[in-house]
Amino acid sequence: MLIRQKMLAIVLRVESILDWRSSDLSPAHTCFTWIGSLPELPEVETMRRGVLPVVGSRIVKAERPPCRLRPILFEPAIRTFDRRVRDQQIVNIGRRGKRVMIHLKNKDVIVIEPRMTGLVLLADPPGPEHLRLRLALRGGPSDQLLFWDRRGLGTVRLLSAEELQTKVDAKLGPDALEISHQELRQKLCQSRREIKVALLDQAAVAGIGNLYAAEILFLAGIDPRTRCDGLTGPQWQRIQRAIQAVLLEAIQHEGSTLSDGTYRNALNDEGGYQNYHRVYDRAEQSCFRCKKGRIRRIVQAQRSTFFCPKCQQRSGLHPLVHSV
Repeated sequence: MLIRQKMLAIVLRVESILDWRSSDLSPAHTCFTWIGSLPELPEVETMRRGVLPVVGSRIVKAERPPCRLRPILFEPAIRTFDRRVRDQQIVNIGRRGKRVMIHLKNKDVIVIEPRMTGLVLLADPPGPEHLRLRLALRGGPSDQLLFWDRRGLGTVRLLSAEELQTKVDAKLGPDALEISHQELRQKLCQSRREIKVALLDQAAVAGIGNLYAAEILFLAGIDPRTRCDGLTGPQWQRIQRAIQAVLLEAIQHEGSTLSDGTYRNALNDEGGYQNYHRVYDRAEQSCFRCKKGRIRRIVQAQRSTFFCPKCQQRSGLHPLVHSV
């Protein structure tokens, strides 16, 4: 059992390394299905909330600290970036899917996509050697805003309002916390993909990654291998309600910090939702809900999927699956 658990941990780590490769492409345009890893929507929303106090501050200077490690995608070059943001006021900090959006008074937007190991924070990064962006600030409670990324897979882009529309908004579906069950069904009901894989398509619904897709389908009581074109209206409703319930619960617990310990909140503390995972990374353990099934791990679109084969069904509703 110990050897099996160690092998699974290695598999999960390898899968997460692959995640960044398809981060701006739909499944039809890449050999890798669009799949997200931590940080997913709850972690990015926690980051956004953690840096909200800097709204109203002005940017004194933007700089890229020296880093001998893998460079991140950074657009435009830092001199141009600094010139455009200097003395601009931060008027809002939003989120689009898995991206933090820093809105400036001149309508430009700093779009930070943390991807696998990125953190947006105000102080105390895990280490100075992976600091990728520092915004020096004045006129607020913090004198800086930081982007830290250990593996260098994240991105920082400064976009005009027009560029934001074409480079971000046009590529993403409705936010997972805002999509209705009618919209979700309309976007996916004709797809022949399995529902777990389809939920990772950011062009359909933005913000769901591999971990939370598994948790969502467990709560909804739906087998992750069910094809989208075989789902009924009530099943789509259960999925949409489960999306809301799981993501909001994860946000309440400030996201999930997995075994590598990379994800931290704005106060440099671990998230707490990993203590409430129902299926993710629980292969061979007893199902919390039905008590009869053992959580099974399968591979879908090169990613691990965890589910209970007893109470997650392709059709119908297991009696122990209550309305979400």
